[in-house]
Amino acid sequence: MDANQQEAPKYAQKGRVATLLEVLSVSTKLGLTSFGGPIAHLGYFHNEYIRRRKWMDERSYADLVALCQFLPGPASSQVGIGIGILRAGLLGGVVAWLGFTLPSVIALVAFAFLLQGYDIAGSGWIHGLKIVAVAIVAQAILGMGQKLTPDRHRVTIAVAAAAVALSWHTAYSQVLIIIAAGAVGLCLYRKNNAAGAADLQIGISRTVAVCCLALFVGLLVALPLLRTPGETGWLAMFDSFYRSGSLVFGGGHVVLPLLEREVVPTGWVSQADFLAGYGAAQAVPGPLFTFAGYLGAMAGGITGAVVATLGIFLPAFLLVVGALPFWNGIRNSPKIQGVLVGVNAAVVGILLAALYDPLWTTAILEPMDFALAAILFIMLVFWKLPPWMVVLAGAAGGMLLGLM
Repeated sequence: MDANQQEAPKYAQKGRVATLLEVLSVSTKLGLTSFGGPIAHLGYFHNEYIRRRKWMDERSYADLVALCQFLPGPASSQVGIGIGILRAGLLGGVVAWLGFTLPSVIALVAFAFLLQGYDIAGSGWIHGLKIVAVAIVAQAILGMGQKLTPDRHRVTIAVAAAAVALSWHTAYSQVLIIIAAGAVGLCLYRKNNAAGAADLQIGISRTVAVCCLALFVGLLVALPLLRTPGETGWLAMFDSFYRSGSLVFGGGHVVLPLLEREVVPTGWVSQADFLAGYGAAQAVPGPLFTFAGYLGAMAGGITGAVVATLGIFLPAFLLVVGALPFWNGIRNSPKIQGVLVGVNAAVVGILLAALYDPLWTTAILEPMDFALAAILFIMLVFWKLPPWMVVLAGAAGGMLLGLM
């Protein structure tokens, strides 16, 4: 029996509460230690969920990442939600999102109340965390590349995807790269007799999925209509953050211009406070979309933080729930398998591009930065130390470099 098929019955054997607590524990650990942005998060997820716990096989994880790259919203958060759903049903997705998201939301709300006037963007320990992200992504590329680019065609797709991603910076370039790679994969691999991936037990009916997709579209259309011109109340805030979470592809830093256009002209947050919060967001783990919690807190205190956080993440949750029940049938079609072969190779290429820009270009500024990155990479890959230890070592190393 496939290892992935053996994993599914554990949900019943261990009990619902125990499984949910397990998902909460692991996702909270990731929420406290996953520094470096969405690409680095995929590396942390791969290490914790796939390498250590075997909750999914490599192919299924890569397919889930590819699916979430197609969807608008925070890709790393969507991958985490998807893993939670596959592990423990719909509530598991909620729990996985809470664990991964709440630590950084709490930290950024605290920044909003306590640290607005401090410049921490240039701190040595933050620079060290950027170097940690380089090591984490390099480890992810090594592991995923060995599995997903084993021949010259797939290596070529990955390198081409990296080249295009590095030379073409738009909000939609990543989606178009993935579509093009899928087309190439369809041409090259649609006749391969590759074994289908193990069916994953998704505890969501197609009816629920369709309702979630309908709700996603309905809110996207209805909220602007319900909002009166010039309104700055809770409905207006929810609408602004919901649209920002619905219309951004690539996640992470791509959402910042959208948020700035929503909160600065309306007077919710000043330009100076927006930039101060952005600096603080670089210092905390978890998804960058939790920057919405800071902005909401600046505009409306704790209630504003809750409204903004729920607004920006709700589209991601609705889309993942809406897509997953159709995933097994789609991904095991011979033609779709060919598409996914190309898409998975492109994901490796996108990771490779991100390793250089923005991670390498913003973190490896001097020879000693490279030396620290190499040490952290060895700690991860060869010493196999837990990520939290590597994060602490990177922060300490960054502080030491700042004193030199």
